[in-house]
Amino acid sequence: MLVIPKKHLGSLSSSTDGDALLLGRLQRVACRFAESAALPAFRLVANNGKAAGQSVDHLHYHLLAGRPMAWPPG
Repeated sequence: MLVIPKKHLGSLSSSTDGDALLLGRLQRVACRFAESAALPAFRLVANNGKAAGQSVDHLHYHLLAGRPMAWPPG
């Protein structure tokens, strides 16, 4: 699942202190979705910058679940 804000932010790094409430809401939306989908565990990922794999210039979170997650990621 993708969690995407309506407000345009090119990346997580382009957010400001004024976006703190929005960023918190995005994480809560992810938690509520995971709860409604009965996902006991999940990973929330935001790629920041092309070298990190960001290919869309709009902040979004990837909610990953449904399989064991290895550590370290990447």
